[in-house]
Amino acid sequence: MIKAIIFDWGDTVMRDYPELKTPMFKWEHVEIIPGIIPALQILEKEYIMVIATNAGQSDTEAMIKALERVDIKKYFHHFFSSKDLGYSKPDVRFFNSIAKSINQLPKECIMIGNMYDKDIVGAKDTGMKTILFDEKKEKKDYPKADITIGSMLKLLESIKLLR
Repeated sequence: MIKAIIFDWGDTVMRDYPELKTPMFKWEHVEIIPGIIPALQILEKEYIMVIATNAGQSDTEAMIKALERVDIKKYFHHFFSSKDLGYSKPDVRFFNSIAKSINQLPKECIMIGNMYDKDIVGAKDTGMKTILFDEKKEKKDYPKADITIGSMLKLLESIKLLR
């Protein structure tokens, strides 16, 4: 049974502009991924909601400040960054340490992310279910992604399939 949903941050929940070399909360303009809010509103009532990042310029505190700018921090219960965990994606220790911190087994978690090699491979190798957010619809072979979606409007339906 799935109890927790772990979201990658950049380009999964909020739009990332890697050319900007400062923490996201300091950017002049920040934005959310289209379709994410309706999904978060429903999911946070039923699941342990986690957001986890490898973001180079941001630690957990900086990520939380960015989430507050677009008023979506309230949908998440736990926040993790590679800077604070000491491990980075796709290292299985990144995913295992999150599962352990929220008192869940990896098999009780779904990882949702936009980068196959970083977000999906490590999560799947720990035993998590995975949803790849492929907004560009590259249609490549993603053998470790349980489901691939091109729009966050498909997220709720995909989670139901994995429960």
